[in-house]
Amino acid sequence: QVQLVESGGGLVQPGGSLRLSCTASGSIGSINTMGWYRQAPGKARELIAIATSGGNINVADSAKGRFTISRDNAKNTVYLQMNSLKPEDTDVYYCLYRTTWDREYWGKGTLVTVSS
Repeated sequence: QVQLVESGGGLVQPGGSLRLSCTASGSIGSINTMGWYRQAPGKARELIAIATSGGNINVADSAKGRFTISRDNAKNTVYLQMNSLKPEDTDVYYCLYRTTWDREYWGKGTLVTVSS
């Protein structure tokens, strides 16, 4: 089992920045993928960015230029730096941990609200 703890969400004004963190614990493999998704009410969860333990990164086109993913493998932590936030970025953001065998674990989600 893998447990994920997310932090960093909250209320931010348009144009502001937030940094989300997600730390994994439990049965952590040396080879894994961690990343971030977002979900609006009534909509499917959509990819923001994922990063493998080996350093490969995949960023959704919609996130390129404003969102940056990074990892600290020693801390089993993945970060999402979000800049130039817009009201339409308001969503619940979920952390993903995927094992070598493609088993997935999800965090409980952290709410990001972009509003003046």
